[in-house]
Amino acid sequence: MKKPLLPRHLLAAAALLLLACAFGRPTPPTLYLIGDSTVNNPNPPQAGWGNVIAAYFDTTRIRVRNNAKAGRSTRTFISEGRWKTTIDAIRPGDFLIMQFGHNEGSPPDTTKAGRRGVLRGTGEETKSLVWPDGHPETVNTYGWYLRKFICEARAKGATPVVCSMIPRNEWKDGKVIRASSDFGKWAQEVAEQEGVAFINLNEITALKYDQLGPVEVKKFFPGDHTHTNEAGAIINAESVVDGIKSNRKLALKKYLK
Repeated sequence: MKKPLLPRHLLAAAALLLLACAFGRPTPPTLYLIGDSTVNNPNPPQAGWGNVIAAYFDTTRIRVRNNAKAGRSTRTFISEGRWKTTIDAIRPGDFLIMQFGHNEGSPPDTTKAGRRGVLRGTGEETKSLVWPDGHPETVNTYGWYLRKFICEARAKGATPVVCSMIPRNEWKDGKVIRASSDFGKWAQEVAEQEGVAFINLNEITALKYDQLGPVEVKKFFPGDHTHTNEAGAIINAESVVDGIKSNRKLALKKYLK
């Protein structure tokens, strides 16, 4: 019988090393972000909170993928195929944070102004459209689109989290105007109906703005009343972190620094 090329103890060690490589530490989970330009804004000096939030996580234990896209609503995030790209990548153990509402307000139709619009509320109402090229589209409510994100992510073993939209730099009677009567309210209703975590980002940041006052808050909005600079993005990212920390059942908190 031929002798082994390596001593037996070295062969055993090599086999153990191969097993360790094959069954080593699992791939860390991924936190996916979906939304609009208030989440992902690549146009300095503007920045979205999703552009800075990775700094608050231990990225050796969780990856952060910001799939949000400027100008998108829940409706166009789906119709353009961006949701398919995200949901196809999601794996069991991942997390999904969604924040929409800034681009949904127009009456839904096939015009440039209305292509992003959705039906108001959280019900099952629909509107049928036919685009100039002949293809049909069924437009749903804001809540319906959020439920689609939630249900499909959960079906793949991920943990969905709903955020209300960040507040704009708009004031009334010395307070920041909240989204508590429309998109913020509807986001919370859907989260509660589906039994998933809700971060009231609109209210958490609005309270901070109220304390700072209009003069200081204006410094966070270099171009308009919606898009923040990096300093404003940091405030909103910290508000998201505050919301994660306050939810005792949300496993995402264990990945925070």
